[in-house]
Amino acid sequence: MRIILLGTGPFVVPTLRALDASQHDVLLVVSRQPRGRRSPPAPICLAAEALGIDVWTPDTVNSDQARGRLVAQQADLLVVCDYGEILKRPTLAVTRLGGINLHGSLLPKYRGAAPVQWAILNGDTETGNTVIQMTPGLDAGPTLGVQRVAIGAEETAGALETRLAELGAELVLQVVDQLAHDTVHPILQEGSQATRAPRLVKADGLIDWSCAAPRIKNLVRAMQPWPKAFTHWRRQAGEPLRLIVHRVAIVGDEPVDKEALPGTVLQAGSHLEVATGGGVLELLELQPAGKKKLLAGEFLRGYPLRVGDRLGE
Repeated sequence: MRIILLGTGPFVVPTLRALDASQHDVLLVVSRQPRGRRSPPAPICLAAEALGIDVWTPDTVNSDQARGRLVAQQADLLVVCDYGEILKRPTLAVTRLGGINLHGSLLPKYRGAAPVQWAILNGDTETGNTVIQMTPGLDAGPTLGVQRVAIGAEETAGALETRLAELGAELVLQVVDQLAHDTVHPILQEGSQATRAPRLVKADGLIDWSCAAPRIKNLVRAMQPWPKAFTHWRRQAGEPLRLIVHRVAIVGDEPVDKEALPGTVLQAGSHLEVATGGGVLELLELQPAGKKKLLAGEFLRGYPLRVGDRLGE
């Protein structure tokens, strides 16, 4: 099978390596251009160059000029993963078999750019990968292959994405082999069951202490490695200090002081515990703005946080 691979982020790299090691032929890797002049090359570009595969970074693959270059490759299939641009119908038609896409969720759940993050944020205990036949709709094409995996109770979005990327490469290779032998069996998605997973922005990491402790813990896990969960220490003297929260643990169903407002510091000695809208959280690792990440004990030795202080907006 002659393949053009479209991808940008690290999620697609294991798929490229798996296809390159297979009997299939990756003719070209297409990636999005870096956002700024000083931005490093996309992970897929570095991986492709190491394998000796040509890389192309057009402004868009949906122009007539771009489609002309793709057609000239005389490829059988587009393989797309973590690319960053929706392919229009004429673009999908540049190859004999159209395009397939690897997506890090159990479609139709979590269509969009951040499926792993939203699965963790919503407290899901299972997710997976889906390979679909591409259509112009957002992650809406027929399902060609599915993998299911459990989400670890402490697993961050970054760790889960890495695991799904490696597993997904195996699924893509399986589907490509089936397409090559005409043994694939598409299954239409149930559109009424679709949910959205929009791209994250920095503000999504803001901790709302009025939420229950499990929800806040899920937020901390989901926002890693980006944009990271954060809050503000409302100091009695000076401006509020922005704190990035890296790791937390649930330590109680309700605070000893039942009158404590959400965000109130309950312990600030050997442990740093905070009241939430439902339960108590222990902050295990945090990072003052512009400083290095610290264990809670290290932080408390350097910053005069006290019982009764408030975290939040």
